[in-house]
Amino acid sequence: MMLVEKIELEKGSAMGLSFHMHNAPLLVIRADRGFLMCGYLDMDAAGILNDVAVKVKGVRTFDDALKAPVVGATQAAMNLGIKVGMTGQEALELMF
Repeated sequence: MMLVEKIELEKGSAMGLSFHMHNAPLLVIRADRGFLMCGYLDMDAAGILNDVAVKVKGVRTFDDALKAPVVGATQAAMNLGIKVGMTGQEALELMF
């Protein structure tokens, strides 16, 4: 099953995608200039494509992803001021 949800943040609306896999959901939240990904997705590929992307781990819901600490960020994301350790929501707010 796939869930698509509009996520209202302070600086804009993001689109959340949750795809239920066998053991955990695959989560992505897309903002205007980039996205947050869960541990299922490949940070190296996002970096090679010069995407603004951050990774959080151990999340099962959009709310979990917004509260979780960023554990990885592409160079393009860091160029926007995103830092490892900030929350997913703080990183997404810098993507508007």
